[in-house]
Amino acid sequence: MGLLSRHKKVKEETETYYKTIGQVLCPFFNKDILFTSEGFNHLMWSDGRERDKSNQLLKFDLLRLASDIIRKSGTVQEYRKQLCKYGKRKENGFFDTKEMEFWGFVAIVKSHSEYIKVKVILRKVGDGNITFWSIMPDGKLKIKDTFHLASGDLTED
Repeated sequence: MGLLSRHKKVKEETETYYKTIGQVLCPFFNKDILFTSEGFNHLMWSDGRERDKSNQLLKFDLLRLASDIIRKSGTVQEYRKQLCKYGKRKENGFFDTKEMEFWGFVAIVKSHSEYIKVKVILRKVGDGNITFWSIMPDGKLKIKDTFHLASGDLTED
């Protein structure tokens, strides 16, 4: 099976799964985290550009870990609050901006024979609800590795 046909099949399966999640209680906030269509779209797109298919497949594969990581997350490893573009480009070429908050939760999981760090990003736009935004690998670990849990740019991940 080629990359495009595999991508199409996995995307459909992942989207069906994503729609069943709905919301997950996060102990850090003691609130439900919503899994909205914006979160699913962000797995495929970033800053108005489509992510490459292999990157999308990786995010689709990791997505099944997201709800469990959120459900068990009592400590935040990353936080950012900033003004960001929001919505579609206006006729004058500019975007509206809104204050957004991003939280990163990191978990160490065993994948096949190695350990990897997986980061789940949650986002809040203005006074809205906290929603799932993204998931990505955050590095590989060996048994004797030392590592930093807080690094990277939450808005780009």
